[in-house]
Amino acid sequence: MNNTVFINIFRFLLLILAQVLIFNNLNFMGFINPMVYVIFFYWYPIKANRALFMVIAFLLGFIIDIFSDTLALNALASLTVAYARPVLMRFCFGVNYEFQNFSFKNTTNIQRVTLLGLMILIHHLIFFSLEILSIAHILLILKKVFATGIVTLVLCTLFSSLFSPKTE
Repeated sequence: MNNTVFINIFRFLLLILAQVLIFNNLNFMGFINPMVYVIFFYWYPIKANRALFMVIAFLLGFIIDIFSDTLALNALASLTVAYARPVLMRFCFGVNYEFQNFSFKNTTNIQRVTLLGLMILIHHLIFFSLEILSIAHILLILKKVFATGIVTLVLCTLFSSLFSPKTE
């Protein structure tokens, strides 16, 4: 096995531990719990097997659901983000990401933050819509989506800048 497999396994386990032990226990303003494990979908290799990526996304969400007692909400939201990732990447980077030599190093910070923000928005929209499960509470859903999404985006952007390789 090569180095990227070990790095992805390490990220997978570390993000599960961080989410379950640290971020699920934070309560900013009483209702904001950042979901930083979404950054795994950003970090996962672009040219990797898509079916394996879908299985890993489901497992990531399902394991977090087991520890968070959220009835498969994270699994469904994670699976949706994993399924939508190629469309989101095409939207943010154009068709350039389909070429063999594509790298995040060759993209702008705005494109990367847009991709991360769209992934977080879709994840949170699915998660909180199913958690509340009532169209009558649309303002509560939007409040949770945007408040939690902004905090998650800030933390994920910070983690991405800290733990990604430096570009020259």
